[in-house]
Amino acid sequence: MYINEKCPCENDCCANGTCASCANEALDAMDEESCCGGGEIETVHPLSSPVFKFVGVFLIIFLITLIANNIRTFGRIGMADRQTNAITIEGTGKVVAAPNIAVTSIGLVTEKADVAAAQVENSQKMKALVASLKKLGIADEDIKTAQYQIYPKYSYEEKKGSTITGYSISQSLDVKIRDLTKISEVLASAGAAGANQVSGIQFTIDEPKNLRAEARAEAVKDAQDKADKLAQDLGVRLGRVIGFSESQGGSPVPYPMMAKDAVGGYAEAAPQIQAGTLDIQSNVSVTYEIR
Repeated sequence: MYINEKCPCENDCCANGTCASCANEALDAMDEESCCGGGEIETVHPLSSPVFKFVGVFLIIFLITLIANNIRTFGRIGMADRQTNAITIEGTGKVVAAPNIAVTSIGLVTEKADVAAAQVENSQKMKALVASLKKLGIADEDIKTAQYQIYPKYSYEEKKGSTITGYSISQSLDVKIRDLTKISEVLASAGAAGANQVSGIQFTIDEPKNLRAEARAEAVKDAQDKADKLAQDLGVRLGRVIGFSESQGGSPVPYPMMAKDAVGGYAEAAPQIQAGTLDIQSNVSVTYEIR
């Protein structure tokens, strides 16, 4: 087939000789040397595509890896899992320190025939109580309202049943005392200001972080010493640490207090409070690999 000649379909040739309708249907019957301007027709096989080659290489690598993993898994069938030889040791550390803060709850109960009168009297007493605390150096941030309640008081008669006879208001403050030498003075002053409820005193340490770290260090050393001795007795060598846990102790020490009597007070005989000491304790469990 040559340029400007008719195609087998009797259509006029394109500029290069072969029309589009004959290119796919009669390619084998045409003269490949002269078609399309005399050049050869180049046929690209889809399997020679670069994308196909990449996918093929990937599939081969995947299959090899899959086979290798299956062989390794098959080889371990019936075998026990490898176990790590280890020992676990408990250690204890304790630091004794003096508390530097006392926390107490101071409040009052006001009873009146109607709510408004009870609120007025309660407010006056509470203002006097807060003023007495501040006068002793208690900062605003160390005084916090913890509870405020209003509830009715009832009387019962067989014919009338239950009848409201008045109202009670209960309000309490959580007070943090940083100067422990003023504990007795604070309680006496609160009683003089009208407080008639004290739930107790707890002694604690404001920033125990460093003390807890010191107790932990002692506990870890205790565990290490025990592990060294045990390893020597067993004839083994300690390896790396593969497990660790800790629990801490040293809760605030409560000092129980009785509520102030309705006709008595703390002003006449302020209680003597002893702070004592606190134990900050750390308990650790350390697991060592042994060889």
